[in-house]
Amino acid sequence: MPTHLHKNRKKRGHVSAGHGRIGKHRKHPAGRGMAGGQHHHRIMMDKYHPGYFGKVGMRHFHKLKNHYVRPVINLDKVWTLIGEEKREACAKDTSKAPCIDLTDFGIFKLLGKGQLPNQPIVIKCRYVSKLAETKIKAVGGAVQLVA
Repeated sequence: MPTHLHKNRKKRGHVSAGHGRIGKHRKHPAGRGMAGGQHHHRIMMDKYHPGYFGKVGMRHFHKLKNHYVRPVINLDKVWTLIGEEKREACAKDTSKAPCIDLTDFGIFKLLGKGQLPNQPIVIKCRYVSKLAETKIKAVGGAVQLVA
């Protein structure tokens, strides 16, 4: 913006430039950022941000997040792991059910969303939901838990 359009041009010659003689225009009179949240800004913090200060829950020392990694897959995506050609080949001969080991694909938990085609399947995984297990047994399949 060119200088002649700045509002400050109109303030030239007026001593306090619209900021008042008494209060004065100082840099950060109340502190920068969240300063004073437990002191002079306490009313604002209590009113608009209740629960901002303090702790919640239990501490977990030396938490290794790798122990809690649990990639999931839903039932409707299980057959995509081995491909459509394999599924059609298995559909012709239902005496043998294909075995899918989800841990080989880096998946640990099987969830029950979606429908399965009406052909038996054996799935190995570390964790399985109740709904997924009932749907697999309904089509004549089985679930094997592996460590």
